[in-house]
Amino acid sequence: MTAPSTYGLSTQARNLQWLLTDLVEEVPGVNSVAVVSSDGLLLLSSEPGAESPQGRPKGPRGASADLATIVSGLGSLTTGAAALMDGGSVKPTMVAMEHGSVFVMAVSDGSLLGVHATPDCDMSVVAYHMALFVGRAGHVLTPEVRSELRQSMEKTP
Repeated sequence: MTAPSTYGLSTQARNLQWLLTDLVEEVPGVNSVAVVSSDGLLLLSSEPGAESPQGRPKGPRGASADLATIVSGLGSLTTGAAALMDGGSVKPTMVAMEHGSVFVMAVSDGSLLGVHATPDCDMSVVAYHMALFVGRAGHVLTPEVRSELRQSMEKTP
């Protein structure tokens, strides 16, 4: 995790960190993960530049901040497009690229979960595990917990 030790964090914040770590370590093809607030601030992220227990790289240094920016931008763009086109609410978004994919899914109150995955990932497996994360984290990501996570990220060197 790109957050300081769990010392001093609430049980809810520690549970969210555990859920994110589980998503990164258990889903094949996931490079990095970020949870951003509705105002685009990074709340939780995987540790960039590290290796998983299976020896796969988790993404380049700076990937967490970059992914948070991309997730926030995609979330804003798709929400704006839906409003302009009277399209209703935005469904999970996926951007497929030659060398990877980015998935974005709403968590709660405008917060977003973003995943950067390898080009050979099983997209349905990634989307399924993202939906599990959202289902488990959505009710826990209260304004108080978001504030706590934001503060913990600010303390990270």
